[in-house]
Amino acid sequence: MGILEIIFISIGLAMDAFAVSICKGMSVRDVKLKHYLIVGGYFGGFQALMPLVGYLLGVNFQELIVSIDHWIAFILLGIIGANMIKESFGDDENINSSFYFKEMLPLAVATSIDALAVGITFAFLKVNIMLAIALIGIITFVISAIGIKIGKAFGDKLKNKAELLGGIVLIIIGIKILLEHLGVL
Repeated sequence: MGILEIIFISIGLAMDAFAVSICKGMSVRDVKLKHYLIVGGYFGGFQALMPLVGYLLGVNFQELIVSIDHWIAFILLGIIGANMIKESFGDDENINSSFYFKEMLPLAVATSIDALAVGITFAFLKVNIMLAIALIGIITFVISAIGIKIGKAFGDKLKNKAELLGGIVLIIIGIKILLEHLGVL
């Protein structure tokens, strides 16, 4: 898997965190540098940690399922993408304006569960895991910080579009992986 694909996966994975960051930006009266750092740190950190955990889990099972790894990647990315698309049409979530640990930890975990599944697929593909988790973490950090700014400026008009776009990107990458393995691309 090339760096461009990892970047697109990173952007797709960051869309949940971006959507929540927009809501956090809407919930704060006066956005400060610490808000950007807290949101970026939590979301970027967990988005980087979860693929590593998934990768380590996947490496342990790689020999058992190497013949169907492309199908696993296709199915996991498809499910994650479809779920993000479905959520983009759902009701808006209520996001608390608190930036404390007890509020941010569950949000960071919830927005990074899909990254755990992507990490499992990385174990079956030729991926430089250190580069992948670094890109995922940095891109999510930056996109989350941008989400705070956009949330403060534009409200929730963009939240659902971000999740929709992220879901579409993940599904396209899953299809590409399958088609490459089948020799179509």
